[in-house]
Amino acid sequence: MPDPQSLYEWEPKGLAVVDMALAQESAGLVMLYHFDGYIDAGETGEQIVDGLLETLPHQVVASFDHDRLVDYRARRPLLTFRRDRWAAYETPTIDVRVVQDATGAPFLLLSGPEPDVEWERFAAAVEQIVERLGVRLAVNFHGIPMGVPHTRPVGITPHGNRTDLMPGHRSPFDEAQVPGSAEALVEFRLMEAGHDVLGVAAHVPHYVARSAYPDAALTALESITAATGLVLPTVAHALRTEAHRTQTEIDRQIDQGDEELVSLVEGLEHQYDAVAGSETRGNLVAEPVDLPSADEIGLEFERFLAEREGDA
Repeated sequence: MPDPQSLYEWEPKGLAVVDMALAQESAGLVMLYHFDGYIDAGETGEQIVDGLLETLPHQVVASFDHDRLVDYRARRPLLTFRRDRWAAYETPTIDVRVVQDATGAPFLLLSGPEPDVEWERFAAAVEQIVERLGVRLAVNFHGIPMGVPHTRPVGITPHGNRTDLMPGHRSPFDEAQVPGSAEALVEFRLMEAGHDVLGVAAHVPHYVARSAYPDAALTALESITAATGLVLPTVAHALRTEAHRTQTEIDRQIDQGDEELVSLVEGLEHQYDAVAGSETRGNLVAEPVDLPSADEIGLEFERFLAEREGDA
């Protein structure tokens, strides 16, 4: 494999900031990472990344070569046309940034579009960065669509080799083969190399998975802060405010819906409560419940999704 370092370049000023932080943080830094373009139900990871970059001071430490990693024909970057000429271009960037939380404590954030090619070399490059920057724990986060109702708390599935940092959460999965992602491969390769990794997957009701679901982002963020000790109240407050608004909108749609719509949501509630009750009793086999399909629920919420996308 060609040298993975050919995929990225260090930013001297940002690197100096990290080295100064490492001189004071002997235990090492936390690195959060998320890539756009794969499964991220409810825009869970995207909302967290946007909130961090919009509210906290940050500086680029390393930049990846997006021209080599991104297939522009699959995800065409936007250009702005004004009158008679092109006026702006939204360059895709995959960057490692050093960010400061509310207490001034530094942490790292790796984000950008998911690489379309050279995943193995990219994962090896991330491993190099992790080792050079003294990362003690890498944390990834995203949303996954699940057959759960919006009226119940958002569930979390932790994964990686440091799930002990999220006690009380059990995985609903035994074994499954799913299409891969660069984010998952990075986690896998980091674990193989002996690095500590925690993944946070928030359960998003599948009938709102195509729209932003702040409740999932907030729950994932709270799990991240609990596991890492980072202090991120500004981001959490913004997500909490938006979550309240979104829940109000969903409830309004249900109140205005017909009996069939209400029964669909109630079916998910009964299933959720049955599973939760069986876990409390120590019996993992819940009584069977007739559940609506994802297609049925999706059709009933078509108006809601259309309204939210129209307001965006």
